Amino acid sequence: MQPETLASTRRSDAAHETNPHVSDHDPQWNLIHWRRILPTLSIHLLCLGVIWVGWSWAAVIAALALYLVRMFAITAFYHRYFSHRTFRTHRATQFIFAAIGASSAQRGPLWWAAHHREHHRRSDREGDVHSPGLQGVLWSHFGWFLAEPNIPTNYKATPDLVKFPELVWINRWHVAPVLALAAFTWLLGAGLAKWAPGLGTSGAQMFVWGFAISTVLLHHATFTINSLAHMFGRKRYPTNDDSRNNLLLAIITLGEGWHNNHHYAPGAARQGFYWWEIDISYYVLALMRRLGLVWDLNPAPERVYRQSARIEEVAEVEEVRA
Repeated sequence: MQPETLASTRRSDAAHETNPHVSDHDPQWNLIHWRRILPTLSIHLLCLGVIWVGWSWAAVIAALALYLVRMFAITAFYHRYFSHRTFRTHRATQFIFAAIGASSAQRGPLWWAAHHREHHRRSDREGDVHSPGLQGVLWSHFGWFLAEPNIPTNYKATPDLVKFPELVWINRWHVAPVLALAAFTWLLGAGLAKWAPGLGTSGAQMFVWGFAISTVLLHHATFTINSLAHMFGRKRYPTNDDSRNNLLLAIITLGEGWHNNHHYAPGAARQGFYWWEIDISYYVLALMRRLGLVWDLNPAPERVYRQSARIEEVAEVEEVRA
């Protein structure tokens, strides 16, 4: 694998050692409206149901499939499309993936895009709602998501999206796809128990695995980009934040782990700029382009590769000096 950076991973400016705002016990936790925790906590507690329902390959495969489909909806559409507009698509396609993304229990597409656009404007600076260097890892991972000031949607931040009434509707009623998915998994399991009993599953088992466990894993995998991807990994490009490239996070999030790449060129549809940087979401988007479902995928700008070449030249010089 080619060299990615000159510096190894470290927390930016030892923030967690010197910044008085970093403690995970700050008054910022008082911003959480505790009734907001109940839905998220309930989904987590439902995972304990595995103790009673057990497992089957059918349930595990369903959980994995629903994880991957919804992760793609989050990474390719909530993030790269709704937040950054890195490609174009049909109105029907954007609605379908908005609904699939909403079933991830990460709120609506306009809410998601508005917060993410603000994150890029203030990344790891005052005003960023999820910076581990400023607010601590727990807050940047999930605390901010439950804080009352972050619940409303800032529609002024998404003028390009509010013109679609169906997106505004799905944003307002984002809980509907979540409930629909929960019901679907139960009915799927019950149907399989009746028509394919050899699979050894049931409505309750499919609900626990396909809905609860899959959703919880999806939540935390997505949120690692807000927390861990600003703490651990390699920093190839000079950005005004702590974004890092992390292979493990790229694998579990279908390509989002190349976070330093993304912050250097947020308008690019692909986040893995080189062939060895696995970016499954981009591969699927490329396939969808062939099928005519999406088009005008923004390429990585030329400065991306010029900067990488300069970094490699400096690395070679330093290696000779050493």
